[in-house]
Amino acid sequence: MGNRGHREPEKSPSKGKRPNCGERLPAQAKKLLSPGGHFQGSHCSRVGPLFPLAEGGERERRTPYLLLIRHPILKVGHLGQLWPSPAPARGRPGRKPRDGITAGAVGRTRPETPTEKAPLTLFLNSLTPKFYVALTGTSSLISGLIFIFEWWYFHKHGTSFIEQVSVSHLRPLMGGTESSISEPGSPSSNRESETSRQNLSECKVWRNPLNLFRGAEYRRYTWVTGKEPLTYYDMNLSAQDHQTFFTCDTDFLRPSDTVMQKAWRERNPPARIKAAYQALELNNDCATAYVLLAEEEATTIVDAERLFKQALKAGETIYRRSQQCQHQSPQHEAQLRRDTNVLVYIKRRLAMCARKLGRIREAVKIMRDLMKEFPPLTMLNIHENLLESLLELQAYADVQAVLAKYDDISLPKSAAICYTAALLKTRTVSDKFSPETASRRGLNTAEINAVEAIHRAVEFNPHVPKYLLEMKSLILPPEHILKRGDSEAIAYAFFHLQHWKRIEGALNLLQCTWEGTFRMIPYPLEKGHLFYPYPSCTETADRELLPTFHHVSVYPKKELPFFIHFTAGLCSSTAMIALLTHQFPEIMGVFAKAASSSFILIVLLQRKSDRKL
Repeated sequence: MGNRGHREPEKSPSKGKRPNCGERLPAQAKKLLSPGGHFQGSHCSRVGPLFPLAEGGERERRTPYLLLIRHPILKVGHLGQLWPSPAPARGRPGRKPRDGITAGAVGRTRPETPTEKAPLTLFLNSLTPKFYVALTGTSSLISGLIFIFEWWYFHKHGTSFIEQVSVSHLRPLMGGTESSISEPGSPSSNRESETSRQNLSECKVWRNPLNLFRGAEYRRYTWVTGKEPLTYYDMNLSAQDHQTFFTCDTDFLRPSDTVMQKAWRERNPPARIKAAYQALELNNDCATAYVLLAEEEATTIVDAERLFKQALKAGETIYRRSQQCQHQSPQHEAQLRRDTNVLVYIKRRLAMCARKLGRIREAVKIMRDLMKEFPPLTMLNIHENLLESLLELQAYADVQAVLAKYDDISLPKSAAICYTAALLKTRTVSDKFSPETASRRGLNTAEINAVEAIHRAVEFNPHVPKYLLEMKSLILPPEHILKRGDSEAIAYAFFHLQHWKRIEGALNLLQCTWEGTFRMIPYPLEKGHLFYPYPSCTETADRELLPTFHHVSVYPKKELPFFIHFTAGLCSSTAMIALLTHQFPEIMGVFAKAASSSFILIVLLQRKSDRKL
């Protein structure tokens, strides 16, 4: 740049003549112009000084130039300022610039101009198609990996990982709360609390009343198939149950009970069996040691029954001794409760052994005596064992009497109660039932009652019909079940399928009603009415209770989460763009440059509008 004293005075352009873009521009501005006098990448319509000339024909050296830049694709004009140098301008004294803006003020507050974005534009213009292929290919690969992980996580846990992380971690950080809160005394809040309490009780994991023997049944299955029928979660719940039923605070008073308390906490079966033998060496009348050996070491039902009889003899002695001392202290009362639980457990397992060995009437007698002697222990669901034995005897009148006592709204429902009630009503009409005849003449009163009972049972647990109709293969039932879940359906169908097959036409009526319920075949029941609102917490617990080789039945069917659709679409679109860029690099390069230029222009216009506001 030359010295100001040796610079020739510039002449102002003649009036009415359109100036050339290359005239009277500093060297820095001329670098941005092409040899034809046009702005690189755009069209320059007018170039002129922003402020009037100084006295004597000289222009202030720091005066900016105006450029009207037209976008080559969008055909949109943009008015910008071309600053010759970043140094601050000096205002001309004695005269006001136009529009009320002084030269000194403009020099001090230099705005961001489009020409300052030239390096970014040049960088975008210099990108090759290989860069866009690599960019879109990498995006497609990353989104594909996220899609595969989301798909696997959804099928394993039944929910979206991204959605779960967003709700669990991001929402509390953002201060998310419930949108609406009901008043405590409002009817809606009361209904919600009742529904939540009902769902909480139904989503509770219960001890399977018909659970098999580990040594005589579960282990034999492992020997034959090489598969583990019980999950770690299920066995851990059983260990907690054993500690609750068979231990108390006074175990330290008896060395054998102290050893058994450690045995119930052992994870390794051989270690538990070894501890049971150690307890028997300390006390030959340790009932819980015989219970553990009968459950896990006995390989046949006969051996298990023999050990349970020894446990019964020792348990009755300890129980009578505890009854005499129960009022001496609270510790003795806790010891009596423990000894009562041990005695009831032993008698119940003896009844199940008799049932498996074909002595059904003996099993029924033991169960009836238990229910009379210990009526408060309804939580053990001994009546479900009794129902299954009575159905095997085909004593349907006794079954109806038991249902009349336990099919109460105050007691927790179960698949055994609901489907047994449906079976009894089906038995009266199933032998003469025909779908063609029923659709032609309609259903009579008895058939309507049977269909309604099946409808209630299916709504309570919709997983059962697939197992009763043998549409899904059965596996060994777990030691714990979830009410209204797939695990309860397996446990019920495993023992009660033979009772449905014994009654002629029962499965046919079940199939017609079940298809009418869920496939919208007309039947004379009110559509959409739910006797038992179905909870949404069954799938996760069933996946933990049932082994991995079993496909867990899910109801209601869940739709794929949004993020699975989003990642799949993102992966497909980026892969398609990468393929097109690789095949047609020139065309896709033009589109990419046009898109980037348009984006930059939109950002600049938005910034300018924000400054004006």
